[in-house]
Amino acid sequence: MIENSSTTPKTLPQPNPKTKRISMMTRPRLILRTVLGGLTLVTLYSLLTLNTANLKLSEAFKSLGTNLHSMFLQPSVGQDSWNLLLTALTRSVSLAMLTTLLGALFAFFIAVGAARNLSPTWLANTIKAVMAFIRSIPTILWVLIYSVTMGLGANAAVVGLTFHSIAYLVKAYSESIEETSSDTIEALKASGVGFWPIVFQAILPSIIPALLSWTFIRFEINFANAVAVGAAAGADDIGYYLFMSGSFYSNFHEVGLIVYLLLGVAVILELVSMRLRGHYLQKN
Repeated sequence: MIENSSTTPKTLPQPNPKTKRISMMTRPRLILRTVLGGLTLVTLYSLLTLNTANLKLSEAFKSLGTNLHSMFLQPSVGQDSWNLLLTALTRSVSLAMLTTLLGALFAFFIAVGAARNLSPTWLANTIKAVMAFIRSIPTILWVLIYSVTMGLGANAAVVGLTFHSIAYLVKAYSESIEETSSDTIEALKASGVGFWPIVFQAILPSIIPALLSWTFIRFEINFANAVAVGAAAGADDIGYYLFMSGSFYSNFHEVGLIVYLLLGVAVILELVSMRLRGHYLQKN
């Protein structure tokens, strides 16, 4: 006679929810929260110890409203002329276009060496590390560095903007190139296709929309940087007249006019960028 032996199932110990919460607090999160907490304390201390003895909020807001009214509701030409401002604006656009084209040209060939699916790992990592170092320094500092050796003027602005543009676009272009499958590249190499035919005939046609998008984004950044470095580098562009109108002459009417001109150029650039991207997307 066989007896049914019944064994009581062993119950697994339930995890302690407190232990789970503690384990989820990883080291990077702890460091991030510590840094944010420290910055919050520093900010609160600065606000509490801020000297506001001579500050009158009613007069400050009244002056701000008057200045904004003069800038955006009463824009006009001040000590400069329309011809002078439009010429300076054209110079800023030309500076942004030149530095973007030069940066895109050099960046594409450097990005080929920075793409891990085309180049050895050591070479790609070295190029990306150098480009990351260049990007970490703001554009205006590069312009000022070159101004020391080349003197104030448009030459330092062109070199500084181009230098930073190359570092920015190398990262963007190399990431676009790396989206191409390595199996496709290896198959083309196995079939006897050369390196540069692979780049220009297999990779480039498929990433043109992405390259255009990144290039126009950098164009807009360079236009903003051209305005910012106009006064610093003495490039005699629209940024110089914006600085003189706001800081030297305190003519907020002309400041508002220059802001509207810059806004109009930014809108035009965005429309052109959308049309070009749409054209190449439909073509592909």
